[in-house]
Amino acid sequence: MKKTIYDIEVQNAQGHLHNLEAYQGKVLLIVNVASRCGFTKQYATLEQWYRKYQAKGLEVLAFPCNQFAKQEPDSNEQIQSFAKSCFATSFPIFAKVEVNGKHQSPLYRYLQTHLKQKLWFKNIPWNFTKYLVNQKGEVLYRFWPIVPSWYLEKKIQQLLTVS
Repeated sequence: MKKTIYDIEVQNAQGHLHNLEAYQGKVLLIVNVASRCGFTKQYATLEQWYRKYQAKGLEVLAFPCNQFAKQEPDSNEQIQSFAKSCFATSFPIFAKVEVNGKHQSPLYRYLQTHLKQKLWFKNIPWNFTKYLVNQKGEVLYRFWPIVPSWYLEKKIQQLLTVS
């Protein structure tokens, strides 16, 4: 088990390992994404927040996942192209991962086991589930895809004002 979230390495869309240590001291919004989901339009909101709050310390980290109704069947390159052409994304979209089960990525295993918020179940319920991590690397919240964007934005703002 990794000691902190910053000890975890993730794979970028080109297959290179990327250490999360690069995001130390930032507020992280970590989200599993899919291109063929009813929630795919949330890419636009994620990009809006990234542009609005990046200079204040927010990083949006997206991880495509094909575990829910096979709604992300495309390759990493196709996913990147789709997100950029349809939503003008500029936040990092990493390589496809599994967020639940036997082949769960180390990042999602860490998020589930270190979440401070008490939940009835640990498994990710669907695409566009979001985790909010504070500047100290503490996994504070998990949000369902249907949580109103204004509520999540308020939580982001609260964390950004605590430096």
